[in-house]
Order: sequence, then structure tokens, then C-alpha cells
Amino acid sequence: MKTKKLSVTLTATLTFIVSIITIVSLNGLLIGDESKPQEFLLWNGAVPEGDKIRENDKPKIALFTPKKPNGTAVVICPGGSYSNLAWDWEGVNAAKWFNSKGVTAAVLAYRHSRRGGGHPRPLIDAQRALRYLRFNANKLGIKPDKIGIVGFSAGGHLASATGTHFEDHAKPVDEIDKVSSRPDFMILIYPVISFDEKITHHGSRRNLVGNNPSAEIVKFYSSEKQVTEKTPRTFIVFTNEDQLVNPENGIEFYLALRKNKVPVEIHVFQKGRHGIGLGFKDQCNEWTNLCEIWLQGNELLPAPPK
Repeated sequence: MKTKKLSVTLTATLTFIVSIITIVSLNGLLIGDESKPQEFLLWNGAVPEGDKIRENDKPKIALFTPKKPNGTAVVICPGGSYSNLAWDWEGVNAAKWFNSKGVTAAVLAYRHSRRGGGHPRPLIDAQRALRYLRFNANKLGIKPDKIGIVGFSAGGHLASATGTHFEDHAKPVDEIDKVSSRPDFMILIYPVISFDEKITHHGSRRNLVGNNPSAEIVKFYSSEKQVTEKTPRTFIVFTNEDQLVNPENGIEFYLALRKNKVPVEIHVFQKGRHGIGLGFKDQCNEWTNLCEIWLQGNELLPAPPK
């Protein structure tokens, strides 16, 4: 009899312990879990330039919220030559890094040649993502004047195009479209910038605008030719060994920003191939540290304690 009561007591105790562990585990997932993003469609109704778009191809953002937001936010554009998205490598990983610095990060699932089509759709999606964050800034706990854009490779081209074409306004479809799409800053990591045949990444150009784009559309998407004094302050990273995207893309953009007196910082590392993401073992893995210092210097992150 005593043995039976002891068995019941032990079973109840173990059940209670398992319940506590389960509750703690669930709380770990639900409270401040930066690895569980919220997804938001950029348009709940009809998608511009999306007459034949499939449901799964509708542009959206995955919103990663830090445990202690500091008010700064970024839209992240992964690379992929405008034919796919390096979602985890240049999207999720980057979002988690920004979250670790208190920055809210929205990874953008923009349309491309295999998912909804090329020009002008990716630019429309990026503009909308910035407007979406700015329109919902109070709800999301971010500051509407501290919303930037980050781009890797072809995503860097999209980011630079967004930062140089924010005054191109189509007819608003709703209240979100009435707010500004201008990024407050840009962070461009081994970006395609120019569509000039001499230095462009031909795959990205072809996938966005086709094999025989007009001179007008080539100029439109050559961001180094679109810079004005209103272009946002910019942080640029390249590696000298990049064999896919010529570092001259970044240098031409730097010179154009400098000419227009736009604050800019550029780093061209000696070592490191294309697609480094957050960095490898070579010296280029320092770019995130340098970016953090740049963000602090531009009052987008709190200054380090003295």
C-alpha cells in the first residue's frame, strides 16, 4: 500500500516538474524571442504590378524585434542576383545581429525574376517596406526618423535605388503610401550599384531589366548617377578579392556621395570573397564592429559607456 502511494506521489511530482519546465520553455519562446519573427504582407489587397502574382509570392516582411528596442529600425534586402533571396545568410543572420544591438529589423521578401517579376516590382516593394515601418512606427516602438535600409549584393543595389528614388511617387493606394519612403541611412554590403556594362554584375542587371534595357533605364538604375544632396548618409563595405561584384561599384558611389556632400564611410578589405555575410575569418569580419561604431557616431545606437 505504501509503495503504491509513493508511486502516485512521485508521478505527481514529476508531472509538476515537467509542467514547470514546459512553462519556462514556452515563456522563453514567447517573451523576447528574437528568433521568432512576425510576418506582415506589405499590401493586404491588390499588389501593385501584381496582376498575375501567386499568393505565396506576395511581398512581405519578417519583423525581428529585439528584447530592448532602442528606436532604430532597418529594412534588410538579402542578395540573390534578383533571381532568388539569400534569406538566411544575408537576411535572418543580419536581422539577429541588428537585434543584438537593439535595432528592430524587417527582412524584406521582395519580388524578383522567379517570384513575381523584375522591374519595377523590387523597388516598389522596398519603398513600401520603408513606408510600412514609418506608418506603424508608434505601434512597433521605433522612431520614424531612424529607419534605414540594409542591402547585400543585388539587395544592396535595391537598397541604393531606394535611397536615390524616394521622390518617385505613384498614386497612393492607401494611407501608408502617403508617408515618405526615404531611408534615413543606408548600409550597403558588397552592393551592385551601377548598371554600366563595364562594372555591373550582369546577372543582376539582366534579371531586373532584361537583356536589352534602354539607356534611360540603365541610367535610372545606376545609383551613382542618381545621387543628390538629399541622398541618405551611407556605410559601404567591399572586399578587394570580390570576383562577382567589382568594388568599383562602391567606389563610384562613394565619390558621388562625397561630391554631393552626403556623409559617407567606405571600407574595402584586402581579403574576402563575395558573399561574406556577417564576415569570415579574414579581416573583413571586422565590418560589423566598424558598422556599430558608425551607427553610434550617427546617433543611431547609444554611445558606448566611457
